[in-house]
Amino acid sequence: MKANKSRIILSTKKIYLVRHGQTEFNKRGIVQGSAVNSSLNDTGRAQADAFYQAYRHIPFDVVYTSALNRSIESVQSFIDQPIPHFIRPGLNEISWGEMDGKLATATEHNEYKDLLARWQQGDIEFKMWGGESPLDVQKRQEPVVTEILNSPYETILMCMHGRAIRILLSLITKTSLAEMDQFQHANLCLYVLEGSVQEIKIVCSNDQQHLAGLQQIPD
Repeated sequence: MKANKSRIILSTKKIYLVRHGQTEFNKRGIVQGSAVNSSLNDTGRAQADAFYQAYRHIPFDVVYTSALNRSIESVQSFIDQPIPHFIRPGLNEISWGEMDGKLATATEHNEYKDLLARWQQGDIEFKMWGGESPLDVQKRQEPVVTEILNSPYETILMCMHGRAIRILLSLITKTSLAEMDQFQHANLCLYVLEGSVQEIKIVCSNDQQHLAGLQQIPD
């Protein structure tokens, strides 16, 4: 009797997840959600190059980014190798609604603190006027995560945004969105995830060693 060769073999994934590099909006303290399509500044481009120099030896099978410029620009050197590149709007930053594109004044800062407090208390459907809730973002991320975990690609580079990363890590690790602030991040930081469809684990968190040699870019 011949052996059955039709069984499904689930591939193990290794996902390198980075936040985009610095933009002028980051530097100036301007709220930067999905409605703000900014580009990297000089510091951000230096961060992107430092990450590329540190990880260009990794044989990435594919690159996934959001549809926003700062995400794509942060990993453009990998895309240019060339490596297959998929743009997924589902990976975009959260929409901050009326706060998007505004300087974070004391009033906005207090509103933001209230927003975070409500999320931490479990009100994950609460949102700024005209914006998205964490649950809204997670729902649009779910099809992209399913696509990635069920794809034939095994070594994957992803570039996203700060709040969106916290929400995605909560989704992948099955963590409550009320606890998402435990996932720290900085511009061009790295998370490394390993596992398969059944379980993904974080093996490296908020790593910034590749940025250690950067000189401060003058204002």
